[in-house]
Amino acid sequence: MMYIIQYVTSIVMIFFSGFATWYEGSELRDKPWEWGYSAVFSKIINGKVMVEKDILSLDHFIYAAKFKPMYPLIFTISLLYLAILIAWTLLRFNKKIMVTFHMGLGVGLLMLSLLIYRSPSMGLELFTVLFLITGISNVFTANLLRMKFTKYHKSSGINCDLIL
Repeated sequence: MMYIIQYVTSIVMIFFSGFATWYEGSELRDKPWEWGYSAVFSKIINGKVMVEKDILSLDHFIYAAKFKPMYPLIFTISLLYLAILIAWTLLRFNKKIMVTFHMGLGVGLLMLSLLIYRSPSMGLELFTVLFLITGISNVFTANLLRMKFTKYHKSSGINCDLIL
């Protein structure tokens, strides 16, 4: 029952904050001078953005993250929480994959924080801090889990190198 409440809460937060982010980011369509900087996915798929119809909905999230970061941060935190919750639910009996998941997520988030490091907008600076903190937390969690499982298996006399 405890997991169901967490799943429902995080999914509701994802939908609510996702809609709010998309709505706030739609302001990008009214600012043609910002298209060159915030319409990243539109440039990749459509080439140069000439009219507002060329802007993809995904670019709304980029614009909102840069200039109105509250809902994009809630969206990202809820998405990360849901991913970790799903992993803990599915991998609770496979400790090696759980450690690998946390290490991979942590390294990925740290790389993402380096990618947007020193952004000129306040919103992306907040995302850098979020990705840095959650990345370090996941790497730390992976190492703690690895030490816990290694200690447990060593005390039981099982060769832990074969398990982890």
